Amino acid sequence: MAEPLAPALDAEQFVFSLNGGVTLRGYVGEVVTGAPLVLLHSINAVPSAMEMRPLFEHYRDKRPVWVPDLPGFGLSDRPALNYSASRYARWLAEWLNSFDTPPDVVALSLTGEFMARAILEQNAKVRSLCVISPTGMGCRVPPTAANGSRVDRLLSSRWVGLPLFRLLTTTPSIRWFLGKAFVGTMPEYLVHYARQTARQPGAHHAPLKFLTFNLFTEQAISRLYSRLKLPCLVLYDRDPNVGFERLPELIEVHCQWAAKQLSPSLGLPHWELTAETIEALEDFWEPPSQVAMRSGDIANHGACRESA
Repeated sequence: MAEPLAPALDAEQFVFSLNGGVTLRGYVGEVVTGAPLVLLHSINAVPSAMEMRPLFEHYRDKRPVWVPDLPGFGLSDRPALNYSASRYARWLAEWLNSFDTPPDVVALSLTGEFMARAILEQNAKVRSLCVISPTGMGCRVPPTAANGSRVDRLLSSRWVGLPLFRLLTTTPSIRWFLGKAFVGTMPEYLVHYARQTARQPGAHHAPLKFLTFNLFTEQAISRLYSRLKLPCLVLYDRDPNVGFERLPELIEVHCQWAAKQLSPSLGLPHWELTAETIEALEDFWEPPSQVAMRSGDIANHGACRESA
């Protein structure tokens, strides 16, 4: 039997009961007043709140900050459910709407699509949204395997899915996949914690659904991102798994969107370019009057705030 998973962050933990009997768990900072900040990890084989550690450590004593482990990962429940983008959107909206004040949200990779759905489909109350290395902004269309398809059934099978998950979450595999997201040296403790999460009961359920590509939204630019009305920011550079070819059309046509390239980075700029990431976030969150006084280099930000 696997040892209980150690906390990803040295912080107070919270527990929130979602409809359907699923428990959401995560971490909170030390400040209790002010505009809340929510940091959301990505979706892959072994994600957790650990992915957002640099931003949490910076903001933990500056404003209320919350970092959940999404269901299927980390300390949260990992039931054998039909995980879907819509289900994650419902979970996120249910939790976020329990806040007294709408939070600023920073979401990593595919979770940015979930947040867009939560806002559009579930009326999640959010003050602003920043997406780091988001999916759905490239030209490549993911090869979706529909629910109940042969691929979906194979990956759901204990004879195929579980052995595949175990192969993908060996220490060498984790080190290789995580290493692709770093320009420089990758912290070894990231590999160690990811390996720990992979050993937990039910750890394979959500990642195997991720491998079917069913969690992605086709044409996310038109179906999700372009329909958002709140202030939105993209932080990006290069990413071995994600393209940004359609990002220019998004920020040129839709003034609520802004973008900032943080280079050199490979999908996790908040780890290797932490100061630059924080500066971009602070510029994004500044009041419109202050933004107008700066020679801002975040594309579209001034016009976006003026028309919001």
